[in-house]
Amino acid sequence: MKKLFTIPNSLSLSRLVFLPLLYIFLWNNQIAAFFITFTILGSTDFFDGYLARKWNQVSRLGKSLDTVADMFFYISVAYFLFVLSPEAIMYNRYLLIMAFSVYGLSFLVPLLKFGKPYTLHTRILRSNAVLVYAMMILSGLMNTTFVLAVVLIIFVIGFLEEIFIFLHFGPVDQDTSSYLMASMERKLNEWLLEIPRIRRKKI
Repeated sequence: MKKLFTIPNSLSLSRLVFLPLLYIFLWNNQIAAFFITFTILGSTDFFDGYLARKWNQVSRLGKSLDTVADMFFYISVAYFLFVLSPEAIMYNRYLLIMAFSVYGLSFLVPLLKFGKPYTLHTRILRSNAVLVYAMMILSGLMNTTFVLAVVLIIFVIGFLEEIFIFLHFGPVDQDTSSYLMASMERKLNEWLLEIPRIRRKKI
């Protein structure tokens, strides 16, 4: 039980549990409270993974919690931007539809192929998560129309890479960092499997 209730898992869970507070603050026009809470909750996306790796507490539950929390957080960010910066959403509406369509497809592909939906924490998607976090905070200070366009384009690229990884390499580890790394890992595994055969031939 102790392994389930780790600090990294608790941080991921807090992103889900306290997410409704952001809606309440926004609906009540408590903008300062909204941005302060968003800053705190958004930072957990970095610290849960960082602490899990540092303290050797990476787990399937933690990865699943992080994935679910990210999913609800991204959808919520789209809504928050629609309320705070509707012009940014309307200008990028087609990119937004494309990004969420590819996002949904990235869940559908592993569900159909492996019987379970999950996403990968690739380098592109991790980096873009930071941009989403920064963009939401900047939306209170500046027009984020262009920033949103960049974020959505990177998301499309990141989720397409994820889909290609699933199609080409099968059910890889969720922490697979890129298509290139997945390819290198496969070649390394194939090489390691070949070593016993080569030794037997020499004997």
